[in-house]
Amino acid sequence: MFCRTSPGSTSPARRQNKEIKETKITSPGSTSPARRQNKEIKETKITINCVTFPVSASAPEQQLLKPNEWSYCDYFWADKRDPQGATVSGFEVLLQKQLKGKQMQKEMAEFIRERIKIEEEYAKNLSKLSMFPMAAQEEGTIGEAWAQLKKSLADEAEVHLKFSSKLQSEVEKPLLTFRGDNFKKDMKKCDHHIADLRKQLVSRYAAVEKARKALADRQKDLEVKTQQLEIKLSNKTEEDIKKARRKSTQAGDDLMRCVDLYNQAQSKWFEEMVTTSLELERLEVERVETIQQLLRQYTTLRHETDMFNQSTMEPVDQLLQSVDPAKDRELWVKEHKTGDMRPVDMDI
Repeated sequence: MFCRTSPGSTSPARRQNKEIKETKITSPGSTSPARRQNKEIKETKITINCVTFPVSASAPEQQLLKPNEWSYCDYFWADKRDPQGATVSGFEVLLQKQLKGKQMQKEMAEFIRERIKIEEEYAKNLSKLSMFPMAAQEEGTIGEAWAQLKKSLADEAEVHLKFSSKLQSEVEKPLLTFRGDNFKKDMKKCDHHIADLRKQLVSRYAAVEKARKALADRQKDLEVKTQQLEIKLSNKTEEDIKKARRKSTQAGDDLMRCVDLYNQAQSKWFEEMVTTSLELERLEVERVETIQQLLRQYTTLRHETDMFNQSTMEPVDQLLQSVDPAKDRELWVKEHKTGDMRPVDMDI
């Protein structure tokens, strides 16, 4: 489902794992290589919420996985605190972006639904107004223009009715159906998957800390017994020293095993974070492009409505240009004249 990082590239987590795996824990000594190397690791790396990061002041700048793209996979590794002070992982921030996008999409559909209602009501009122008998007895060319103006209302009502219908089928419905009910379930699965990996990382880190403490205790015990034997404050034999040394070595091996398991868990979490965040990034691009397309369809339909409305007015404009008071007078006189013989003087 999710894309994987290139096998040829070495991830920061894998490089980090390699560095730690190469560390050898030897018997305690004031200048042992292991102690010097452990000291270097402590100085150059820091663990925050069970995730190990390089210390920026001492480590070379990391190469971004997708330079110049502001990609999700490069900028959401650390945790943050929300306004209430709770710890929120970078992945949760990405997930909330997806869920917020789903909500915005729903609200956009509701907005378009309100516009549809307005258009339907407007069309209904225009149609009703076009049937009013007001000034129906107007005659002549002005009467024809008036009749056409009333008819244009009915035509305009039809235009707005079609506009509302297309808004419903071509904008509102796609907004509602884009990423249906399963989307939230899919996001929950992603959340649980990454959260499980993070919990495993926390558990492995706790094991490392426990093993580290056990090693310190064994080393301290060995040092105490060695010092006691040297100054003859105890009847401990060389065999007791060897036993303590074996336990110290075993504790060191246990620590290395725990560190290796921790690094494996962190590497797995790292890889899944990259692939999943890239998938969320793809989904966000898809969402934005889909909404852009649907809003463009809205503006197209709106322009078409204006064009059709203009066409309903063209016959009215033509008839208004043809209005001629002289012609109206001629028509009216011909229809209503009572006689064209004028009065004359009376003769005696």
